[in-house]
Amino acid sequence: MIRKFVMERISWLILVVFLLLLSLLMAYLDPSLSLDSMFYYVFLSLVISILFVVHRYFKETSFFKELDTRDSTTDITSLPEPNSPFESFIYKQITTPIEQLAKDVSTNQLLLEEEKDDLLAWIHEVKTPLTALRLIIDRTEDQQLKSELMYEWLRIYYLLDQQLHQKRIPFIENDLFIENVELESLLYSEIRTLRSWCLKKGIGFDVELHSTHVLTDTKWLAFILRQLLTNAVKYSEEGSEITVQSTDQKGQTILTVADNGRGIDSRDVPRIFDKGFTSTGKNQDQHATGMGLYLAKKAAIPLGIHISVRSIISSGTTFTLTFSKENRFLEIQGV
Repeated sequence: MIRKFVMERISWLILVVFLLLLSLLMAYLDPSLSLDSMFYYVFLSLVISILFVVHRYFKETSFFKELDTRDSTTDITSLPEPNSPFESFIYKQITTPIEQLAKDVSTNQLLLEEEKDDLLAWIHEVKTPLTALRLIIDRTEDQQLKSELMYEWLRIYYLLDQQLHQKRIPFIENDLFIENVELESLLYSEIRTLRSWCLKKGIGFDVELHSTHVLTDTKWLAFILRQLLTNAVKYSEEGSEITVQSTDQKGQTILTVADNGRGIDSRDVPRIFDKGFTSTGKNQDQHATGMGLYLAKKAAIPLGIHISVRSIISSGTTFTLTFSKENRFLEIQGV
């Protein structure tokens, strides 16, 4: 800070030194002026100037020292108080855009909240005719037509479901209800929803659960499983089988969902949980949104679930859910 202060005031310091030297030069050239007296004057002037510079250093740099040590934040209450008109000018230049930014952020947050609420309300409104449509499809006697209609119905249903959970994920911590969840009933509920699609492709399920219960949130675990199961059905070959297994390994529940589909290219595996990512392979699904696995990963984090994937081209893909060994929800729930 001293070096910066000197550099800022260098022209003034040079001026003071120049004036003192000028007075000595005048005394030297003018016999009427006493050189000793002038040296005394220069000495006193130099002492006073040094004291003045030291005083101004502490007074003028205190504001900037506090600015320099202040954390980078938009909290204007942590700004030091200005002590001069110039510092007041700087203070105003800093606080005015921050205050305006805070107002803009607050306004945008309100608009986003309204947009989220409107979208959630719209999704719930759409579910009513969607449910009615499902009842109409169930009464359709033409099995081929029924199968095709159910496939399209499922696509709409899952897209709406993704949108609903995408809007809720930022607030998932407030939406969790931790309980002891029975895996079998949860799995079969999701599989039954996929029944018509599975029948159309001739896909079967082999469910083998050695670990039957996990401590988690039912709704969000169901959502995660929904993404994995729909992916497995979507990319499985016709007439193949999807295997769902759970085991208990050293106190941890491990749940796997394995298909015998086309698999995932090794270069795509590290990116499949990225937002909006779809396969780069030649067989990529043009209708894929790239949101399902991204949302599943986002939902798994607050639940303490680790999702991993192993895949071989043309041999299938296995997704693994690893539940926490010592679930932190135990302490929260007091169980």
